[in-house]
Amino acid sequence: MPDPIPVQPRPQPGAADIKSLVALGREEPPPIPEPVFQEPAYPGGAWTDGTDQPA
Repeated sequence: MPDPIPVQPRPQPGAADIKSLVALGREEPPPIPEPVFQEPAYPGGAWTDGTDQPA
């Protein structure tokens, strides 16, 4: 006799996700994480090797 297929648990029909709770005003939206990498702030958006300057 083959082994029975394991049954997957059913999701709770009354369980709410965070998006639904935020829409109902019962929960605050989760914070947005800070970016891991940020571009260095060059003055005026210029490159540091001088290639953006007219000759």
